[in-house]
Amino acid sequence: MPNLGPNLGPNLGAALADDVTMLALCWRIIRTDGVALGFTTHDRPLDIAGLRHESAPGMAPSAVVHANSLDVGTMDVAGALSADAITAHDLAIGRYDGAAVALFMVDWRNPDGGAQMLAHGRLGSVEAGSGADSGFTASLLGPTAALSATAVESYSPECRAELGDQRCRVDVRGRRRLGAVTGISANSLTISGVAAGNADDFVEGRLRVRGGAAAGVDRRIIGSDDDALLIDEPLPVAIGDPVELREGCDKRFVTCQARFANGRNFRGEPHVPGSDVLTRFGGL
Repeated sequence: MPNLGPNLGPNLGAALADDVTMLALCWRIIRTDGVALGFTTHDRPLDIAGLRHESAPGMAPSAVVHANSLDVGTMDVAGALSADAITAHDLAIGRYDGAAVALFMVDWRNPDGGAQMLAHGRLGSVEAGSGADSGFTASLLGPTAALSATAVESYSPECRAELGDQRCRVDVRGRRRLGAVTGISANSLTISGVAAGNADDFVEGRLRVRGGAAAGVDRRIIGSDDDALLIDEPLPVAIGDPVELREGCDKRFVTCQARFANGRNFRGEPHVPGSDVLTRFGGL
């Protein structure tokens, strides 16, 4: 998140006490690929905390409400698309999904003199409009949205760890591959160096584009068809675009043991009877 605390700065406090305020709303968006963007409702750009916030008067939030409850806080954001900033292409391929966002106020006469944080969180679903007056709408999920996630694990025959994380402990060095797109068909791609014999190794892994129109975009690999890899969402790539592949795991115990020799770190319960055990025996 931007390093802009929620406390009033000395100049902003004075600005709020004036009969006529000189306040501007500002946004700071940090995408998951590390790109940071700034926008303001002021009629000219503002330089704040080392980032230039471009003038975007059409970008406006819904009502911002602060409460002491633990209810999940959300806010809607609407704005006009700009060819130099948020484009329909970037929205469509998911560059802004999960981006960190901060909304704050500054005194436009002295934007670095203090700021009032209004809301911060991560972008949820982002949708682009259509037609000549196209725009976008997005939902901002506040910090309390994390409280809706399941914190306690339940028994499952599949592993609950992710390949290579602290619980799995599989060494992922050597399990990444650089290649280039050699074929495109709907939601499937063929990649140089991936053949029918090793395509299954990348199922449930990730594909990250390293160049071209979709550079930086990441997709999940959901299956394989001979030497082609199936991805979960369409990806606007071209023949020759460089990509990075990361191996995946189907989270089954037999795979963990046979392919990774990592059965001791398996984070599932493959031998615990499930509800189907009741159907294995005849009734009395």
